[in-house]
Amino acid sequence: MSKMKVGVIGATGMVGQRFLTLLADHPYFEVSVLAASARSAGKTYEEAVGERWKMSTPMPEQYKDMVVMDAAEIAAVGEKCSFVFCAVDMKKEDIRALEEAYAKAEIPVVSNNSAHRWTPDVPMVIPEINDEHLEVIAAQRARLGTKRGFIAVKPNCSIQSYVPALTPLRKYGIKQVVATTYQAISGAGKTFKEWPEMIDNVIPYIGGEEEKSEQEPLKLWGHIEDGKIVKAEGPSITAQCFRVACLDGHMAAVFMKFKEGCKPSIEQIKADWANFSGPAQELNLPSAPKQFLNYFEEDNMPQTKLNRDLEGGMAISIGRLREDSQYDYKFVCLSVK
Repeated sequence: MSKMKVGVIGATGMVGQRFLTLLADHPYFEVSVLAASARSAGKTYEEAVGERWKMSTPMPEQYKDMVVMDAAEIAAVGEKCSFVFCAVDMKKEDIRALEEAYAKAEIPVVSNNSAHRWTPDVPMVIPEINDEHLEVIAAQRARLGTKRGFIAVKPNCSIQSYVPALTPLRKYGIKQVVATTYQAISGAGKTFKEWPEMIDNVIPYIGGEEEKSEQEPLKLWGHIEDGKIVKAEGPSITAQCFRVACLDGHMAAVFMKFKEGCKPSIEQIKADWANFSGPAQELNLPSAPKQFLNYFEEDNMPQTKLNRDLEGGMAISIGRLREDSQYDYKFVCLSVK
């Protein structure tokens, strides 16, 4: 099977580097374009990145001598690839304009950025949770005037541990959720070398993160109506977000309360987690975890250092499920991306 040629926009930054690491030996995709800002354009990728390679693994050899293109030269980029992954570091309004320009040039965009997460006809997807939201792309194409181009995005990293854990329990009627997240510095695109102030430190604030943590789950759990994604009415979620002295891995402490008379047993919850899967597993996609939600019985699990790379970092680790004196249950969960 011939591989689909793809581009990475914002290839020199930390998220772009993560994309490239994940795509290096992918059976479906071949990276044919590396694009970044004008100041990196014309240089080899190795020259453009210099000493700013931030991954724990070495830079893949196939990228080192590739010449970086200017991300603003959309037509030239589009001639060399079928679609792009976007990870640019720009102002939100500039990201929105750039991504729409790619889409209007009939180049599909899969974005890590937050700029389009609340655009009503842009799907924000976790494959195991809401793949049906991809159907809204037809309405988006009608708005953009495209036949092939579109934009799809991923959610904020803070919610990627607890939203998957809560999703199979929504059938019981979750009423309230309290979540406190402990987020690694990779979420800020940093390493300890670049951010030495984070060593032996915790910062009890991440700009804009609490609103994202409270509202983005409702879009993921929403439905399509008249060509737009309408967010779910509940549950109510309140969140606090902390930046912690950890390189990779985002952990959350979660409290949940169910509607009157709807509280499941601990055994039911664990069974729902064990049996939860989605189309990514059904299709046996190469990056998909075999077991999406993984429960650990040990009192001191999951741990960031031990569990963040479970199934290539694509699986969710959960532990410490128990009854709570104020809410029905509490648990902890961990994701890496």
